[in-house]
Amino acid sequence: MRQIVLDTETTGINPKLGNRVIEIGCVELNNRMLTGNNFHVYINPERESEEGALNVHGLTTEFLSDKPKFHQIVEDLRAYIQGAEVIIHNAPFDLGFLNHEFKLLNLPDFSSHIGGVIDTLVQAKELHPGKRNSLDALCDRYGVSNSHRKLHGALLDAELLADVYLSMTRGQNSLGMDAEEEVVAGAELLEPVPLADIIFLPASDDELAAHAATLAGLDKAVKGQCIWTATTAPPAAA
Repeated sequence: MRQIVLDTETTGINPKLGNRVIEIGCVELNNRMLTGNNFHVYINPERESEEGALNVHGLTTEFLSDKPKFHQIVEDLRAYIQGAEVIIHNAPFDLGFLNHEFKLLNLPDFSSHIGGVIDTLVQAKELHPGKRNSLDALCDRYGVSNSHRKLHGALLDAELLADVYLSMTRGQNSLGMDAEEEVVAGAELLEPVPLADIIFLPASDDELAAHAATLAGLDKAVKGQCIWTATTAPPAAA
């Protein structure tokens, strides 16, 4: 089974606002084994990165100015990902950008070239409901070292995600009834204990102000309303 762990870096958060892909990193797994057959490319987006995005990836316009444009790398990318199952953390973001890039070149969607998608963010939320499930949080949870990660990079993040995915899904095909019965048989029954009181701490005025400032920054970055603002705003009066 051939799988590709994929990550991208972009000039911003919305391709519909003209933002482009500037880096693609892919790590190949074959039967859950790293093969070393990776794909990595920097891309000249022919525009500057937004300030927020630049702070995340650090890929300057000057650095990208002599890199190939997307149309120059797309055939290599199409050949590499053809038919593979693709693993992405927060898949709608990366797929939205890649499908947009393919559309600009009048090519079939990126999604039509692959054999399916696994979204590790969705998996993580199902396994760890109510907990932080960013890539950094999952690295901490599964003991994957990311101490060398100062800025986001597509290939580095794909390599980290590959380790996280293998740890997160390890043994998923071997937990049969025999294994469950063996665990139950060897376990000791614990005495029931009362639950602790639930402590509710409301946000302070300073925390509420910081939250509002963050939302205002996100609204400015998307030149409108971010998802949080749009979904929490009171309905307009009739």
